[in-house]
Amino acid sequence: MGKAIGDVLGLAAGVAVSPLPIVAIILALATPRGRLNGSLFALAWIVGLALLGAITLVIGGTGGASSTHKEPATWVGALKLALGVLLALFGARQWRRRPADPSQAQLPKWMAAIDRCTPAKIFGLGLLLSAANLKNAPLTIAAGASISSAGIPVPQQIGVLAVFVIIASLGVLAPLAVYLFMGERAKGVLSTWRNWAALHNGAVLAVLFFVLGLKLLGDGISILAA
Repeated sequence: MGKAIGDVLGLAAGVAVSPLPIVAIILALATPRGRLNGSLFALAWIVGLALLGAITLVIGGTGGASSTHKEPATWVGALKLALGVLLALFGARQWRRRPADPSQAQLPKWMAAIDRCTPAKIFGLGLLLSAANLKNAPLTIAAGASISSAGIPVPQQIGVLAVFVIIASLGVLAPLAVYLFMGERAKGVLSTWRNWAALHNGAVLAVLFFVLGLKLLGDGISILAA
């Protein structure tokens, strides 16, 4: 189980560093119903990652490991290889599209409407940004495949997935914790975080896409070459 946790830590950290979802929850916290909206966004984020990871585990089952050598099955290597190529390509595209001057970076237009979103829409937004995100979805699927390939019992698989989800949620949970526990001081802290994430979103995503894509490529090649 310890090896399985080690295999998913880097992937979880990659999910946790998600500038746009962090900006989104900060904007949700700034609404009149900030406590409710922020909590719903964080809950939806956790649910989205857990559901996607659980689906991957159900599909992989205990067949992610070879029955003879306890090595990851070939399909796990092929999946990681494909996801690695996908992320690396996304990284290259994101790097080309990033603004030369970070001060010219613009947030997506839908973010301007967060203050008018109902709690149900906030929850749906959290689900989309976790389970349907171009970076987070491949990383969560790769984590599920890694857990499935570890050859551990189902209860331990669930435990490792829980660890992954907790670590992967730290990025969005941090603003919520600041809002809940820092009172009036939270406004200044969250404003600084929001501005930094908005300015550097493109560059951060490009580097994460590329580095994590290379990691998955390496993992996939190692499994297929074994």
